[in-house]
Amino acid sequence: MANKRFFGFGRNVTIAGLVSFFMDISSEMIYPLVPLFLANVLGVNKSVIGLIEGIAESTASLLKVFSGWFSDRIGNRKWLMAAGYGISTLSRPLIALAVSWQQVLGSRFIDRVGKGVRTAPRDAIIAESVDRAYLGRAFGFHRSMDTMGAVIGPALAFFLLGIFSNDYRKIFWLSMIPGVIAVLLIIFFITEKKKAVVAHSDRPKLTIKHFDWKFKSFVIISGLFALGNSSDVFLILRAQQVGVSTVMIPMVYLLFNLVYSLSSIPAGVAADRFGRKRVILVGFVLFAFLYYGFAVASDTKAIWILFGLYGLFMGLTEGVQKAFLTTIIPQDFKATAFGVYNTVVGLAMLPASFIGGLLWDRVSPAATFYFGAIAATVAAGLFVVFSAVIGKRMYKN
Repeated sequence: MANKRFFGFGRNVTIAGLVSFFMDISSEMIYPLVPLFLANVLGVNKSVIGLIEGIAESTASLLKVFSGWFSDRIGNRKWLMAAGYGISTLSRPLIALAVSWQQVLGSRFIDRVGKGVRTAPRDAIIAESVDRAYLGRAFGFHRSMDTMGAVIGPALAFFLLGIFSNDYRKIFWLSMIPGVIAVLLIIFFITEKKKAVVAHSDRPKLTIKHFDWKFKSFVIISGLFALGNSSDVFLILRAQQVGVSTVMIPMVYLLFNLVYSLSSIPAGVAADRFGRKRVILVGFVLFAFLYYGFAVASDTKAIWILFGLYGLFMGLTEGVQKAFLTTIIPQDFKATAFGVYNTVVGLAMLPASFIGGLLWDRVSPAATFYFGAIAATVAAGLFVVFSAVIGKRMYKN
């Protein structure tokens, strides 16, 4: 790890945060507009919107485990990370030129392929660049920077919607600029310690035999939780249905990301001090309550409050779950473990989003959120059992 420190962290952690900051500006200039573009411009129904998000997230997530394993096998993180961010940036022209939902699916898929390639190597770089005692705050810092970019992205979209008279396509084109900056930061500023060359027979193989029951149990619980966590596009569509105007949708999403960003570092510090399992459990329970809230919401004030609470949930869980994961995986298989975890959670997005869309179209919009609340409650119960079993065997996490 480089000796020079920024904000209390080594250079790699700081630059990884800045990379995610710029890429999320790029992504979140687009993301809150995609469901509106599909529904209002291309006339796509909710089931297809859910299918698009499910396929994009789940199919691309298959790459996360292979990318993690490949990173461990070749002993390289940086260039896989750069390739992933580059692929996502190159997906922007396709959505800007889209005249059908299939082209939007193609763009979303390519974008998520890039995420699949970059995520595990990036998380491994962070984990390898900080002492164990500061894992929570390191991942919390990364999530905070990532999400601060997601605050600026919707704000830019809101500003540009007014300038360009709701012309989504021009905003899609402009989103390439911060993506290019993210790739350049990786190329010129991320460094990784050279690892000793190992014999071909000793290189990590793509298998879960390296991991014990703690890792496998946590991944199963996380996958079950993700089954009820359908795409955020349904939150955006719910906001519009309840009465939030199109031009204010990016601002509602900005609120979510602002709370997410501001809560990530305090959540990481709290997790390091009081126990990561406790913070994760609080997040699961909060999710169940807020999804119930989305199911029964009937006015725009409730929507604003719920989006703020959703940001708090993300701050409590996203970085903290990865920090906890780092403590229950073997040292030599970090990227593979992150890949397996991200793949399982990502694959659950396909049935989650498709079920969410079907429930919306065939039962009611509220049914989508009732289903998510039930899945979160079951996952929270299983996590309580999991925590009790390992509580006596592990020191404070």
